[in-house]
Amino acid sequence: MEKIRDIMTDQVECCTLLDNVFEVAVKMKELNVGAIPIVDKDRLVGMITDRDIVVRGVAEKHPGSTKVEDIMSDKLITISADATTKEAANLMAEHQIRRLPVVEGDKLIGIVSLGDFAIRQMTDDQAKEALSEISEQNYNGVQH
Repeated sequence: MEKIRDIMTDQVECCTLLDNVFEVAVKMKELNVGAIPIVDKDRLVGMITDRDIVVRGVAEKHPGSTKVEDIMSDKLITISADATTKEAANLMAEHQIRRLPVVEGDKLIGIVSLGDFAIRQMTDDQAKEALSEISEQNYNGVQH
């Protein structure tokens, strides 16, 4: 069984607690990504998704200068690099998430997404299963 370290992205672009929402949005646009981890030194402290910016930022009339910690998710589901891909797929399906930060202790060392599963032949069925479960929940009005 493959380990998360075999499929994770280990070059993760991050923002810090010193950044504001506008800076995070610009980085998302430049990198063409929908989520940016927030770190304090190397310690993972949160995650901001494009959906967070819309729902907690724009819809609540927060300006772009708002501190990231005001809209970031700070109750994160994470996984270790030594976990199996099956464990990750199950965790993603259970918690309805598409991206999973990979940590050693509380230090961010990578990220794994459903796309990482989809490009690997051995884990393709796991990705399909997780995506199916996540999509099923999203159509029922629950989205994370």
